[in-house]
Amino acid sequence: MTRKKRSTLLLEILTILLFVIFFSPFVILLMNASKETSFEVLTDPLALTGTFAQLLTNMEEVWTSTNTQYQQAFVNSIIITTGSLIAIVVASSMAAWVLVRTKTKVSNLIFLLFVVAMIIPFQVVMIPLVSWFRTLRDVTGIPFLRSHFGMIFAYVGFGAPLSIFMYHGFMKSIPYELEEAAEIDGCNKVQTFIYIVFPILKPITITIMLLNGIWIWNDFLLPLLIVGKGTPFQTVPLAIVNYVGAFVAEYQFLLSAVLIAMIPVIILFLFAQKYIIKGMVAGSIK
Repeated sequence: MTRKKRSTLLLEILTILLFVIFFSPFVILLMNASKETSFEVLTDPLALTGTFAQLLTNMEEVWTSTNTQYQQAFVNSIIITTGSLIAIVVASSMAAWVLVRTKTKVSNLIFLLFVVAMIIPFQVVMIPLVSWFRTLRDVTGIPFLRSHFGMIFAYVGFGAPLSIFMYHGFMKSIPYELEEAAEIDGCNKVQTFIYIVFPILKPITITIMLLNGIWIWNDFLLPLLIVGKGTPFQTVPLAIVNYVGAFVAEYQFLLSAVLIAMIPVIILFLFAQKYIIKGMVAGSIK
Protein backbone atom coordinates (compact mmCIF):
# COMPACT_ATOMS: atom_id res chain seq x y z
CA MET A 1 0.00 0.00 0.00
CA THR A 2 1.42 3.35 -1.04
CA ARG A 3 1.76 6.34 1.27
CA LYS A 4 -1.04 8.18 -0.52
CA LYS A 5 -3.43 5.23 -0.13
CA ARG A 6 -2.58 4.91 3.57
CA SER A 7 -3.31 8.60 4.09
CA THR A 8 -6.62 8.26 2.26
CA LEU A 9 -7.56 5.21 4.35
CA LEU A 10 -6.75 7.03 7.60
CA LEU A 11 -8.85 10.01 6.53
CA GLU A 12 -11.77 7.73 5.69
CA ILE A 13 -11.52 5.99 9.08
CA LEU A 14 -11.36 9.37 10.83
CA THR A 15 -14.41 10.56 8.87
CA ILE A 16 -16.38 7.46 9.88
CA LEU A 17 -15.41 7.93 13.54
CA LEU A 18 -16.44 11.57 13.49
CA PHE A 19 -19.75 10.63 11.87
CA VAL A 20 -20.44 8.06 14.60
CA ILE A 21 -19.50 10.54 17.35
CA PHE A 22 -21.66 13.36 16.02
CA PHE A 23 -24.60 11.16 15.01
CA SER A 24 -24.75 9.09 18.22
CA PRO A 25 -26.68 11.72 20.28
CA PHE A 26 -29.44 11.71 17.67
CA VAL A 27 -29.60 7.89 17.79
CA ILE A 28 -29.79 7.92 21.59
CA LEU A 29 -32.54 10.53 21.37
CA LEU A 30 -34.59 8.31 19.05
CA MET A 31 -34.01 5.25 21.25
CA ASN A 32 -35.28 6.95 24.39
CA ALA A 33 -38.09 8.96 22.80
CA SER A 34 -39.61 5.66 21.67
CA LYS A 35 -39.82 4.20 25.19
CA GLU A 36 -43.07 3.91 27.13
CA THR A 37 -42.06 5.19 30.56
CA SER A 38 -39.54 7.55 32.09
CA PHE A 39 -38.30 4.67 34.26
CA GLU A 40 -37.03 2.84 31.15
CA VAL A 41 -35.13 5.93 30.04
CA LEU A 42 -33.44 6.35 33.42
CA THR A 43 -32.58 2.71 34.11
CA ASP A 44 -31.15 1.76 30.71
CA PRO A 45 -30.93 4.62 28.18
CA LEU A 46 -29.00 2.47 25.68
CA ALA A 47 -31.48 -0.42 25.64
CA LEU A 48 -33.38 -1.07 22.41
CA THR A 49 -36.73 -1.54 24.15
CA GLY A 50 -38.66 1.18 22.34
CA THR A 51 -40.82 0.77 19.27
CA PHE A 52 -41.72 3.01 16.35
CA ALA A 53 -45.40 2.81 17.30
CA GLN A 54 -44.58 4.02 20.82
CA LEU A 55 -42.52 6.87 19.35
CA LEU A 56 -45.52 8.03 17.30
CA THR A 57 -47.73 7.71 20.40
CA ASN A 58 -45.35 9.83 22.47
CA MET A 59 -45.10 12.47 19.75
CA GLU A 60 -48.89 12.57 19.43
CA GLU A 61 -49.22 12.97 23.20
CA VAL A 62 -46.78 15.87 23.14
CA TRP A 63 -48.47 17.54 20.18
CA THR A 64 -52.00 17.29 21.60
CA SER A 65 -51.14 18.01 25.25
CA THR A 66 -53.19 20.81 26.80
CA ASN A 67 -50.85 21.17 29.77
CA THR A 68 -47.75 22.26 27.87
CA GLN A 69 -49.59 23.94 24.94
CA TYR A 70 -46.94 22.58 22.59
CA GLN A 71 -48.92 23.32 19.43
CA GLN A 72 -49.29 27.00 20.36
CA ALA A 73 -45.62 27.18 21.30
CA PHE A 74 -44.70 25.65 17.93
CA VAL A 75 -46.80 28.28 16.11
CA ASN A 76 -45.23 31.03 18.24
CA SER A 77 -41.73 29.84 17.33
CA ILE A 78 -42.63 29.81 13.62
CA ILE A 79 -44.03 33.35 13.81
CA ILE A 80 -41.09 34.72 15.79
CA THR A 81 -38.42 32.92 13.76
CA THR A 82 -39.94 33.83 10.38
CA GLY A 83 -40.57 37.45 11.32
CA SER A 84 -37.09 37.83 12.80
CA LEU A 85 -35.35 36.32 9.76
CA ILE A 86 -37.22 38.55 7.31
CA ALA A 87 -36.44 41.66 9.36
CA ILE A 88 -32.78 40.70 9.86
CA VAL A 89 -32.22 39.96 6.16
CA VAL A 90 -33.91 43.15 4.95
CA ALA A 91 -32.34 45.49 7.50
CA SER A 92 -28.86 43.93 7.48
CA SER A 93 -28.51 43.66 3.70
CA MET A 94 -29.56 47.28 3.18
CA ALA A 95 -27.33 48.53 5.98
CA ALA A 96 -24.32 46.57 4.72
CA TRP A 97 -24.87 47.82 1.16
CA VAL A 98 -24.86 51.43 2.30
CA LEU A 99 -21.78 50.91 4.45
CA VAL A 100 -19.85 49.23 1.61
CA ARG A 101 -20.73 51.82 -1.03
CA THR A 102 -20.30 54.84 1.28
CA LYS A 103 -16.57 55.42 1.74
CA THR A 104 -16.47 57.85 4.65
CA LYS A 105 -15.07 57.91 8.17
CA VAL A 106 -18.59 57.87 9.57
CA SER A 107 -19.51 54.69 7.67
CA ASN A 108 -16.29 53.03 8.85
CA LEU A 109 -17.09 54.03 12.43
CA ILE A 110 -20.65 52.67 12.18
CA PHE A 111 -19.36 49.38 10.78
CA LEU A 112 -16.81 49.20 13.61
CA LEU A 113 -19.62 49.67 16.14
CA PHE A 114 -21.51 46.75 14.61
CA VAL A 115 -18.37 44.60 14.85
CA VAL A 116 -17.86 45.61 18.49
CA ALA A 117 -21.49 44.72 19.24
CA MET A 118 -20.73 41.12 18.22
CA ILE A 119 -18.42 40.60 21.20
CA ILE A 120 -20.75 41.97 23.91
CA PRO A 121 -22.09 39.03 25.98
CA PHE A 122 -25.87 38.75 26.11
CA GLN A 123 -25.74 38.27 29.89
CA VAL A 124 -24.42 41.84 30.26
CA VAL A 125 -27.48 43.43 28.67
CA MET A 126 -30.31 41.01 29.48
CA ILE A 127 -31.49 42.75 32.66
CA PRO A 128 -31.23 46.31 31.23
CA LEU A 129 -33.04 45.01 28.12
CA VAL A 130 -36.11 43.92 30.11
CA SER A 131 -36.12 47.22 32.00
CA TRP A 132 -35.82 49.16 28.74
CA PHE A 133 -38.64 47.18 27.13
CA ARG A 134 -40.85 47.93 30.15
CA THR A 135 -40.06 51.64 29.82
CA LEU A 136 -40.81 51.59 26.08
CA ARG A 137 -44.14 49.91 26.79
CA ASP A 138 -45.06 52.61 29.29
CA VAL A 139 -44.01 55.45 26.96
CA THR A 140 -45.31 54.19 23.60
CA GLY A 141 -48.06 51.79 24.64
CA ILE A 142 -46.56 49.12 22.39
CA PRO A 143 -46.37 45.72 24.19
CA PHE A 144 -42.67 44.87 23.90
CA LEU A 145 -43.01 42.32 26.72
CA ARG A 146 -45.26 39.27 26.37
CA SER A 147 -45.63 39.75 22.62
CA HIS A 148 -44.35 38.46 19.29
CA PHE A 149 -43.32 41.99 18.32
CA GLY A 150 -41.02 42.35 21.32
CA MET A 151 -39.30 39.06 20.57
CA ILE A 152 -38.80 39.94 16.90
CA PHE A 153 -37.52 43.41 17.84
CA ALA A 154 -34.98 41.90 20.25
CA TYR A 155 -33.77 39.25 17.81
CA VAL A 156 -33.23 41.84 15.07
CA GLY A 157 -31.07 43.85 17.46
CA PHE A 158 -28.96 40.86 18.50
CA GLY A 159 -28.80 39.24 15.06
CA ALA A 160 -28.04 42.31 12.94
CA PRO A 161 -24.32 42.82 13.87
CA LEU A 162 -23.13 39.40 12.66
CA SER A 163 -25.43 39.54 9.63
CA ILE A 164 -24.16 42.99 8.62
CA PHE A 165 -20.58 41.79 9.07
CA MET A 166 -21.17 38.82 6.76
CA TYR A 167 -23.07 40.86 4.17
CA HIS A 168 -20.35 43.51 4.27
CA GLY A 169 -17.63 41.01 3.40
CA PHE A 170 -19.70 39.43 0.63
CA MET A 171 -20.66 42.72 -1.01
CA LYS A 172 -17.01 43.70 -1.47
CA SER A 173 -16.82 41.00 -4.16
CA ILE A 174 -19.74 42.49 -6.15
CA PRO A 175 -18.45 44.73 -8.99
CA TYR A 176 -19.66 48.32 -8.66
CA GLU A 177 -19.96 48.47 -12.45
CA LEU A 178 -23.18 46.43 -12.23
CA GLU A 179 -24.80 49.15 -10.15
CA GLU A 180 -23.50 51.88 -12.44
CA ALA A 181 -25.01 50.08 -15.43
CA ALA A 182 -28.35 49.84 -13.63
CA GLU A 183 -28.29 53.57 -12.88
CA ILE A 184 -27.53 54.34 -16.54
CA ASP A 185 -30.57 52.24 -17.50
CA GLY A 186 -32.72 54.45 -15.27
CA CYS A 187 -32.88 52.52 -11.98
CA ASN A 188 -32.99 54.47 -8.73
CA LYS A 189 -31.20 53.33 -5.57
CA VAL A 190 -34.08 51.17 -4.34
CA GLN A 191 -34.54 49.46 -7.71
CA THR A 192 -30.79 48.89 -8.04
CA PHE A 193 -30.70 47.14 -4.68
CA ILE A 194 -33.84 45.05 -5.22
CA TYR A 195 -33.24 43.95 -8.82
CA ILE A 196 -29.43 43.94 -9.11
CA VAL A 197 -27.72 43.63 -5.73
CA PHE A 198 -30.07 41.51 -3.63
CA PRO A 199 -30.37 38.56 -6.10
CA ILE A 200 -26.56 38.27 -6.09
CA LEU A 201 -26.68 37.98 -2.29
CA LYS A 202 -28.63 34.69 -2.41
CA PRO A 203 -25.82 32.39 -1.09
CA ILE A 204 -24.93 34.63 1.86
CA THR A 205 -28.61 35.38 2.55
CA ILE A 206 -29.43 31.67 2.87
CA THR A 207 -26.38 31.18 5.11
CA ILE A 208 -27.44 34.07 7.35
CA MET A 209 -31.01 32.77 7.51
CA LEU A 210 -29.79 29.31 8.48
CA LEU A 211 -27.40 30.52 11.19
CA ASN A 212 -29.89 32.95 12.69
CA GLY A 213 -32.80 30.54 12.23
CA ILE A 214 -31.15 27.77 14.23
CA TRP A 215 -30.18 30.23 16.97
CA ILE A 216 -33.62 31.85 17.22
CA TRP A 217 -35.53 28.55 17.05
CA ASN A 218 -33.44 26.95 19.81
CA ASP A 219 -32.98 30.02 22.02
CA PHE A 220 -34.18 29.66 25.61
CA LEU A 221 -32.95 32.57 27.73
CA LEU A 222 -34.25 35.53 25.69
CA PRO A 223 -37.82 34.13 25.36
CA LEU A 224 -37.77 33.31 29.07
CA LEU A 225 -37.01 36.97 29.84
CA ILE A 226 -39.30 38.59 27.27
CA VAL A 227 -42.40 36.35 27.09
CA GLY A 228 -41.98 34.07 30.10
CA LYS A 229 -42.65 30.40 30.70
CA GLY A 230 -46.25 29.18 30.57
CA THR A 231 -47.63 32.26 28.80
CA PRO A 232 -49.61 32.17 25.51
CA PHE A 233 -46.49 33.55 23.77
CA GLN A 234 -44.01 30.92 24.95
CA THR A 235 -41.74 29.29 22.37
CA VAL A 236 -40.86 25.62 21.82
CA PRO A 237 -37.81 25.53 24.18
CA LEU A 238 -39.97 26.93 26.99
CA ALA A 239 -42.72 24.39 26.30
CA ILE A 240 -40.19 21.55 26.41
CA VAL A 241 -39.06 22.55 29.90
CA ASN A 242 -42.64 22.06 31.15
CA TYR A 243 -41.98 18.31 31.10
CA VAL A 244 -39.42 18.73 33.88
CA GLY A 245 -41.00 19.29 37.29
CA ALA A 246 -39.53 19.83 40.72
CA PHE A 247 -39.72 16.15 41.60
CA VAL A 248 -40.75 14.29 38.42
CA ALA A 249 -39.53 14.51 34.84
CA GLU A 250 -41.33 12.82 31.95
CA TYR A 251 -38.25 12.09 29.90
CA GLN A 252 -39.97 10.08 27.18
CA PHE A 253 -42.24 13.04 26.39
CA LEU A 254 -39.45 15.56 26.83
CA LEU A 255 -37.27 13.75 24.28
CA SER A 256 -40.23 13.40 21.92
CA ALA A 257 -40.79 17.14 22.18
CA VAL A 258 -37.12 17.73 21.38
CA LEU A 259 -37.43 15.43 18.36
CA ILE A 260 -40.42 17.38 17.03
CA ALA A 261 -38.54 20.65 17.54
CA MET A 262 -35.61 19.32 15.50
CA ILE A 263 -37.69 18.56 12.40
CA PRO A 264 -37.95 22.16 11.01
CA VAL A 265 -34.23 22.76 11.54
CA ILE A 266 -33.29 19.51 9.78
CA ILE A 267 -35.56 20.33 6.83
CA LEU A 268 -34.13 23.86 6.59
CA PHE A 269 -30.57 22.53 6.69
CA LEU A 270 -31.21 19.88 4.01
CA PHE A 271 -32.58 22.49 1.60
CA ALA A 272 -29.89 25.09 2.33
CA GLN A 273 -26.73 23.03 2.84
CA LYS A 274 -25.27 23.64 -0.62
CA TYR A 275 -25.26 27.39 -0.01
CA ILE A 276 -23.66 27.31 3.45
CA ILE A 277 -19.96 26.94 2.59
CA LYS A 278 -20.29 29.11 -0.50
CA GLY A 279 -21.86 31.89 1.51
CA MET A 280 -19.36 31.63 4.36
CA VAL A 281 -16.21 31.85 2.23
CA ALA A 282 -17.31 33.96 -0.74
CA GLY A 283 -16.75 37.24 1.06
CA SER A 284 -13.19 36.35 2.00
CA ILE A 285 -11.92 35.64 -1.53
CA LYS A 286 -11.34 39.22 -2.57
